[in-house]
Amino acid sequence: MREQMKLVLNLFIFLLAFFSFSNKSLSLTDYQIKRFCAKEKRVSLCIKNLQEKRSELQEGKPIEIPVTPYKR
Repeated sequence: MREQMKLVLNLFIFLLAFFSFSNKSLSLTDYQIKRFCAKEKRVSLCIKNLQEKRSELQEGKPIEIPVTPYKR
């Protein structure tokens, strides 16, 4: 009896966690792209690349995301 209750509880927790994460992703706004690219050497090229990646992301295509190290 206890094993069945544990199984039901584990199944419920798994389903709750599974359905709580949505498949939506948020893309950057134009202002965020400009602010991010202000630090780059070639601002216009950076803006163009990020806008292309944003459109690919919205179409559902996989993209590569650059990771910039955090400096203190």
